[in-house]
Amino acid sequence: MEKITFTPEGQDSPVDFYVLEQTKLAGVTYILVTDEEEGDGEALILKDLSTEKEAEALYEIVSDDDELQAVAAVFGNLLDDIELN
Repeated sequence: MEKITFTPEGQDSPVDFYVLEQTKLAGVTYILVTDEEEGDGEALILKDLSTEKEAEALYEIVSDDDELQAVAAVFGNLLDDIELN
């Protein structure tokens, strides 16, 4: 499982997440990440806001309920063994 490190805006210490899956919906890239490499962890869906010209990706947590439900359904179909609540 790929590990990626984020430095949240306004924080000095980085946070590690593990990528479970990636998908593209309506031209936007989303990643499903968890804070635990093994076992049950907190899962988040992140939306890539960066442009192709940027050297580093810029992600934000998907918080819009409609968008979250749509993307969670896609990830649910991709990953049959993962339950998204």
